[in-house]
Amino acid sequence: MMARDDDNTLIIRRRIRATREELFAQWTDPESMRLWMCPGNIVSSEVHMDLRVGGSLLIIMRDLDKSYEHQGEFTVIEAPAKLAFTWIAAATELRPTLVTVEFNVINESETELVLTHEKLPGRHVTDQYRGGWGKIVALLDQHLQNKP
Repeated sequence: MMARDDDNTLIIRRRIRATREELFAQWTDPESMRLWMCPGNIVSSEVHMDLRVGGSLLIIMRDLDKSYEHQGEFTVIEAPAKLAFTWIAAATELRPTLVTVEFNVINESETELVLTHEKLPGRHVTDQYRGGWGKIVALLDQHLQNKP
């Protein structure tokens, strides 16, 4: 069942010209992820992952003044259809939230990416993350379209 968008949950949907295998690979490759995991004023990201259920995820985003650390643990890895991980950050009041990314086939060259972020601590944080995840997904799309 798909979570509904409310005060504690956000859903981002985007059609991307790529196969679900290509998208899944982007989300599971730290070198690739650091190129597009840069929302807002973020100028660089560092990504470390132990890609297995129970494995860790660490994303450090940097703007010109400071760093923002996001950590979590993979809870679901179903290549190439679904990836889920906990997400803990200062913005979530250091409480674990849950990010699920699903890759739904539209046709042989297009995929619908559905990102659901649940258990957020309230509307302000949900709105903040809606902008951040929206930008991240747009940057991922742009990154894929610019690849040779």
